[in-house]
Amino acid sequence: MHLVVISHKLCWPSLASPSGYATDGGFPVQMEAISELFSSTTLVMPCAGRESDGGVKSLVGNNLSVKPLAAFSGHFGRKFSLLWWLIRSSPSIIREIGRADAVHVPIPSNIGTIGMLFGFCLRKPLLIRHCGNWFVQRTSAERFWKWFMERFAGGRNVMLATGGHADPPSPRNPNVNWIFSTSLRERDLKALECSLEKDSQEHVRLIIACRQEVDKGTGRVIESLPLILNDFPQATLDVIGDGSALPAFKELAAGLNVSDRVTFHGKVDQPSVVNLLRQADLFCYPTAASEGFPKVVLEALACGLPVITTRVSVLPQLIGNGCGVLLEENTGAAMARAVCEVLSDRELYSRMSAQARETARHYSLERWRDQIGETLRLAWGNL
Repeated sequence: MHLVVISHKLCWPSLASPSGYATDGGFPVQMEAISELFSSTTLVMPCAGRESDGGVKSLVGNNLSVKPLAAFSGHFGRKFSLLWWLIRSSPSIIREIGRADAVHVPIPSNIGTIGMLFGFCLRKPLLIRHCGNWFVQRTSAERFWKWFMERFAGGRNVMLATGGHADPPSPRNPNVNWIFSTSLRERDLKALECSLEKDSQEHVRLIIACRQEVDKGTGRVIESLPLILNDFPQATLDVIGDGSALPAFKELAAGLNVSDRVTFHGKVDQPSVVNLLRQADLFCYPTAASEGFPKVVLEALACGLPVITTRVSVLPQLIGNGCGVLLEENTGAAMARAVCEVLSDRELYSRMSAQARETARHYSLERWRDQIGETLRLAWGNL
């Protein structure tokens, strides 16, 4: 079968890439895994039109090619911008969908929504992967995506909600199934098990890696630092990622007199993220955001880091088996208590660290690919 993937993910031209294009994040490795299920795969995605400054991965896979579209940075509210982009791009999207045997669309996504509707109208088998928080719909677009998946799941339409829960995603339609998210192959998990030697108990390193927005919780971790320093005077915090709240977080650290204890790394490439995780002692993630399945938490677990987090989305299923602490209240004081409790008990820390690695082993990219493949074969037959 020939699969077409309609995605909002921005790519860049790359002379070093066999496909001629590259992108960032976990998308390229997930698309490589998806392509291993099919005879050929075409990615239809916006292109910046110039080479990236760095931190990108080649888009490669089994007979994988890229069909670039004009870049679109607007939102549905920017009606004229979207309308102009749609007029320019629709012929290419429709042509690629028409050539394909099936259509895969990751959502939430403006461009993905267009591909989803075109694929549905052209009566193509659909693989829709909802990558946001399935349980929270705040906008009309989010409500539409969930309605569409619940209404049309079944038969040739495979609908997957990113996350996990004891109950199925939809009481309305049992054909909507859970899928986890990862970008770590089995070889990566094995390599991460060989973590660097930790420093002494007194010199502990905390870390958070995410988009630096208020709801993600970096401010809570910074607020906890003065309390943590009472018990661990040499404690430090690494903050990885860029975002609109980053200047406010720097001001917060200065206001609490902990600027010398916090390193703001900004946006860094994936190898650097992993290297910093391997040197850390605890991953702090007191998120209040609408999460799907945060891959960085898996990366932290694979490095043997206990995770201090909140009861959001799939996090209770990931952390509740003994590889971290689920905060009952999302405050700096609660974060400080959890950090000090884990770090003060080396036996507890060792058990959590071992359980973290064991948990991560169940979420390899190969298992992700095979789970999707099994679901697709039941619906579509031989791929």
